[in-house]
Amino acid sequence: MKREIGNFVFGAAAVLIGFSIASASAYAQIGEVSKPGFGKAVKAPPPMPKPGPTPRTRDGHPDLSGIWFVGSTGTVDLTAANSPSQRRFDPKVTPQEPPSFQPWVLLKQKRIGPQQQAEPCLTCEPLGVPGFVIKNPYPIQIVQTDKQLFMLAELDATYRTIWIDGRAHPKDPDPKFNGDAVAHWEGDTLVVDVIAIDTHTWLTGPGGNIIWFPSDVMHVTERFSRSDTNTLMYQVTVDDPKVLTKPWTSAPNHYSIGQVPMGEYYCTNNQDDKVLNPDGIKYISPSGLDERYFDEEEYQDLLKQAAAQKK
Repeated sequence: MKREIGNFVFGAAAVLIGFSIASASAYAQIGEVSKPGFGKAVKAPPPMPKPGPTPRTRDGHPDLSGIWFVGSTGTVDLTAANSPSQRRFDPKVTPQEPPSFQPWVLLKQKRIGPQQQAEPCLTCEPLGVPGFVIKNPYPIQIVQTDKQLFMLAELDATYRTIWIDGRAHPKDPDPKFNGDAVAHWEGDTLVVDVIAIDTHTWLTGPGGNIIWFPSDVMHVTERFSRSDTNTLMYQVTVDDPKVLTKPWTSAPNHYSIGQVPMGEYYCTNNQDDKVLNPDGIKYISPSGLDERYFDEEEYQDLLKQAAAQKK
């Protein structure tokens, strides 16, 4: 069954951005947008299997392998984003503090204008880290080996590599959307340290419906844990002293083991840029770069402006 339109849900903020999708998906039947009553699940998801003990590898660490879906149903319902079963976390149980921005960032946000028009996802930019996990509404698959953990995403059929063999970061890693990631175990929690993240991405979803761009010094710490066969938990801390006044930590995010295989999704024939940004607004900084992203020269200039406004 072809799923013609999917609603891209950005984290707990439930920011909906429609994408044109030409792919056949096993879970398209649940909440199919072409069915009557769009916004409610057309049929109930299949029941989750009875949870068992945490699977473990030969060395005794939890095996995080599996296909993981946001929420608790092991499938995705793009039309029922507000359903508790489709949420990453319950804000009443685990409230999430908003990011605390530096004063100069607030000036830059005003320069950029409406978040909805400027959102990089409208032009199919990669989500990067931590967006690969926490901003992505589609399933991800984890394949864990003795030395590496591979994360495969249905969204744009991309991947991440995380080294779990005890190695350190290279001395001068090249920036990448998914950064350079090395990890170690703290008990049953895999702690992933990520640096060298390309600045051409936003963290909109994790922090809410806001403009949030990383600087060139953003440092991300991710924590993965698996309490049983059905459940994966993810929490991320973002440390970016150029952009934030203090590190930001997400609420624990809940994922459930897949009841259906991953589909194939590519951001093609995307019409949202024309709908939400009909005038084709360009975001050019005084130095001639894309205003939406971090620029060191602009950063220094806005630091001075923010300081002057304090006086």
